[in-house]
Amino acid sequence: MGWITESFERNEQDPDGQAPSPFYRSYAVQARQVDELIGLVRGVLADGVLCQEEVQFLLKWLETNQHVQNEWPAKAIYPRIAAALNDGVLDADEEADLMELFLATIGHKGDPLEATVKSSTALPLTSPPPVITFTSRSFCFTGKFNSGTRAWCEAQVHNRGGLALPGVTRKLNYLVIGELGSRDWLHSTFGAKIKKALDQQEKGVDTRIISEQHWYEHLS
Repeated sequence: MGWITESFERNEQDPDGQAPSPFYRSYAVQARQVDELIGLVRGVLADGVLCQEEVQFLLKWLETNQHVQNEWPAKAIYPRIAAALNDGVLDADEEADLMELFLATIGHKGDPLEATVKSSTALPLTSPPPVITFTSRSFCFTGKFNSGTRAWCEAQVHNRGGLALPGVTRKLNYLVIGELGSRDWLHSTFGAKIKKALDQQEKGVDTRIISEQHWYEHLS
């Protein structure tokens, strides 16, 4: 987010000496609301129990903030909550399903009572992880990598008959996310590539989002 959110809040100029455009002002507001949603989810999980009143509150918040519904993780949460409350009753199975979803939303595994510890939103990796083929397949790398530099990673693809792309396009087969700092993807610079890949998936484009570890395991 960087200067965009800060300059919006303080009504300051951007690095070029210009006032933030309406686009960036809208982006800053939207980003803060995504952060607010994640905070609300953590609050709901604070006591380790999910009740209907809390889920109804989240649904009302999402309906009030409609323009954030197409942003991750709201785009995953909203339809599931709406479906669960469609009949006006949150049953035990729906409660368990939403509990699992909310824990995944804040990137937490294990006891719900520990979910209030600050953690970043879970990465939306393709599940189950796909078998990776290099020949005639395209790869895009984003983030920082344990296995080597970006150039080294791209060279591994070229050496195996694949193509390394600088950005996410409709022709992209695999988006590989680096392990270093990957849990903080939501508002990071490389998060834009992840969001673009998610948008393409919704449009029927078969772009797989995979972790560095999964990609590295296929090198031979």
